[in-house]
Amino acid sequence: MKQAVENRKNDIQRAFVERYLKELQDYLGGGGEDALGRGYEFGRTALTDGHSILEILHLHHIAMRRVLENPLYMESVAVVLRAGGAFLAETLSPFEMTHRGFREAVSTLRHLNEMLELEVQRVAHALHDEAGQMLIAVHLELADLDRDLPAPMHDRVGRVKLLLNQVDEQLRHMSHELRPTILDDLGLVPALQFLAEGVSKRTRQAIHIRAPLTDRLPTTVETALYRIVQEALTNAAKHSHATNVHIQMQRSNNRVRCSISDDGSGFDLPTVLAKKGDGGLGLLGMQERLNAIGGTLHIQSSPGQGTSLLIIVPLEKRI
Repeated sequence: MKQAVENRKNDIQRAFVERYLKELQDYLGGGGEDALGRGYEFGRTALTDGHSILEILHLHHIAMRRVLENPLYMESVAVVLRAGGAFLAETLSPFEMTHRGFREAVSTLRHLNEMLELEVQRVAHALHDEAGQMLIAVHLELADLDRDLPAPMHDRVGRVKLLLNQVDEQLRHMSHELRPTILDDLGLVPALQFLAEGVSKRTRQAIHIRAPLTDRLPTTVETALYRIVQEALTNAAKHSHATNVHIQMQRSNNRVRCSISDDGSGFDLPTVLAKKGDGGLGLLGMQERLNAIGGTLHIQSSPGQGTSLLIIVPLEKRI
């Protein structure tokens, strides 16, 4: 059975080579624009079937060697090489257009993420400053009212003030989680430590952070990593019920590496990824944030074995 499968793969590969060779020879034989058009269609089909640019280059190398073995072309090698290059360029054009479209999509996604963060920052500012100022005004009005009320009413006013203090605390907490000013002012590591302290108080999880970063990362990278860690901590509390979470971060000259692991219940990764969305785990959102900055996400999880995330983000090389 295994040999039959291998033979089938070899047959498909030979057919792939022979088709490219035929289209190339038709072009070299004077096929003109029609032959170039077939080269383009060959490239489009190859892209759809999952072939890579390196495979096409290797295929072209094989085909050109076979073409140049033909005595008919021995006296015009330079012409054949130039024509072959033109055919190859046309074959690769679907790959180039797809790559260009991907770059444009990534640029759009990055812009959307930046706009979203600005809007989140605006909402956080409104919660922290504007709502806080309104609460101060309410406290002042209550103080004036309290002075004019009879003594038996003072306790009720006091209870209202206590509720207002709780509202104020909740608003501050929400504004910090939406967009902590510490992330903008001091950077990623202090912001993660602040986030971890807040999550630990609510969930009683032990969150361990090891991040010996000495310099600030680019703003887009800091924001993306903060949001991903935030989502991972939410998952650890809400879905996996972990008791310990470990966050480690390292930076080299050209990349930052962040790992997040927990000792929770874990999940069956293929099943979750096969669902529409990601089962509420926010994995697609993490990947989209990383796509916008050229990062990658690797996930390891299985039932009863916890979950580990590995994030790698490229950085511009420092001179």
